[in-house]
Order: sequence, then C-alpha cells, then structure tokens
Amino acid sequence: MAFSTGSGSGPMADINVTPLVDVMLVLLIIFMVTAPTLSYPIDINLPQPTLNPPPQDREPPPPVSLKIDASGTVSWNGAPVALNQLQNLMSQTVQRDPTNQPRLEIDVNGQAEYETLAKVLAYAKNAQMDKIGFVQTNE
Repeated sequence: MAFSTGSGSGPMADINVTPLVDVMLVLLIIFMVTAPTLSYPIDINLPQPTLNPPPQDREPPPPVSLKIDASGTVSWNGAPVALNQLQNLMSQTVQRDPTNQPRLEIDVNGQAEYETLAKVLAYAKNAQMDKIGFVQTNE
C-alpha cells in the first residue's frame, strides 16, 4: 500500500470501509440479541410477596432430598426410585397435607442430563409441589 504526499491531482479513489464495518458489527449484535434461543421454558409458580405473612402454627415437615446423579439415577431420601414412579410419590407426599408441604431439595450432578431434571421438575409441577429448592453438595 503506497501513501501519497498530497501532491497528487484528483480525488482519492480508495473506499473507506471503517463505517461499513461499524454498521455490520452493530447489525450483528442486534441479530444476536434478538435471535430466539433454543430453550423450552418450564412454568413454575414463584412465591409472591405479601404484606402480612400468615402465622406459622405448625412445624414444617422435614425436607425431601431428591438427588440426580451423573448416570440419571434418581434417589428419593437416599433410596433409588424409578423415574416413572416419581410423580406418584410426589403426589402422595403432597396429599398428606397440602397446606404444609415438605420442601423438595433437588441436588443435581453437573454431568447429569438436562432431560432428567426437566422431567423431575414437570412431575413436581404436576403433583402441585410448591416448595422446591436446588442444593449442591460437595461430594
């Protein structure tokens, strides 16, 4: 690329591409932000704030520990459970006392498949479990 000293006659014929690159980068960012992601939302009922919380008359039941390991095995309070029986177990737990449900503490291994977790959350929603939390153990 040669530079001229300004003594040449006539206009410069080179195209300035810097504004073009700037516009293309802005368009790329806009398309990346507005592009739909390939995820499927799971509807959950989050607790809503209240001004006057109801008094706690009863002691809450002990939490239920649900663990999903890397192989996809689901354990309910330490006992292995088949995935297709999990919704019935959750429904039975809710039906004992729907107003005083135990908290479901889900511990998921980082190598577990998302499909298994999605099924567990769908089963919990179908069983009308209200108190769901995620825990992480250091094993």
